[in-house]
Amino acid sequence: MKIFARLSITALLLFGLVFSLTAEGNQESGSASGEITEEIVIKLGHIADPSHPYAKGAEEFARLASEKSGGMIQVKVFPSSQLGGQKELIEGITYGSIDMALVGTAVLGQFQPQISLFDLPFLFRDRDHAYKSLDTVGMELGEELEKNGIKLLGYMENGIRHLTNDRREVTSPADMKGLKIRVMTNKIYIAMMKSLGASPTPMAFGELYSAMQQGVVDGQENPSAHIWTSRFFEVQQYASKTAHAYAPEPVLISMVTWKKLPAQAQDIIIESAKEAISWQRQLSTDQDNEFWDKIIATGKMKVTEVDRQPFVDATSPVYAEFAEMVGQANIDAVQAIK
Repeated sequence: MKIFARLSITALLLFGLVFSLTAEGNQESGSASGEITEEIVIKLGHIADPSHPYAKGAEEFARLASEKSGGMIQVKVFPSSQLGGQKELIEGITYGSIDMALVGTAVLGQFQPQISLFDLPFLFRDRDHAYKSLDTVGMELGEELEKNGIKLLGYMENGIRHLTNDRREVTSPADMKGLKIRVMTNKIYIAMMKSLGASPTPMAFGELYSAMQQGVVDGQENPSAHIWTSRFFEVQQYASKTAHAYAPEPVLISMVTWKKLPAQAQDIIIESAKEAISWQRQLSTDQDNEFWDKIIATGKMKVTEVDRQPFVDATSPVYAEFAEMVGQANIDAVQAIK
């Protein structure tokens, strides 16, 4: 009888384990037909201030997902690095501890090197060229991320990157000699700043304001949105509109989360992301000049227009250095887009 009792308990435990694994592998919030049957809560993190255009894009995505699902999909947005820096966000996506994130290609390139293609200096002719490239070549490159547990839904916009510093006005690469410039932990950005004569200093975004305030670095490079919303004009005297790089903001979802979603929810997430990306890109474009006007109006930062060609010429060797890593065919594909 004792042997039978032990066997019965063991059988029940094994049945429970099998049932648990089977349930976990299925679409947990849906019916057999793939419909949403219970509320789905998704956590989305990013590093920007809530007033940043892509932070507003995240909120628009959340609104659309809720609206299209009749309130059954609730996206909770965590701005300002509440869930970690960009590297931590991507790692969380990979492991499934974070559902969604907005991150830069400069950091995402550590997980899929060819995505770093979009960090090359002066790659795009204009915003329209950038959008067309990201929506074609960019989405193809993003498919490789799925092997690492990351699904790319598309690209929002961080903006066009410019240089600021607290030492001197920069009008040419010669003026950058010796400046300690904070960059993201990205080989292309490090090489780019070296080619301009600066001393690149990799650093997390969340540490940047205090580092500039304390003189740990002389300057940084970011779009107008970050310069304004993060109040960099308070600790930097000079801005040079170098437009040396365009910064996309990939919209990511964990494959762990994705596989648990019923088909109906997946469709809504894709549709909501597409609409939010279009909305956010327009917002970012509209607000770019507004941010510069606000920065100038503070009277704290001198904003200088520069001749970009010397900067283009100085950074051109970066292409040859990273052609193998990002793929020369990918560079050619972007440059061929009209």
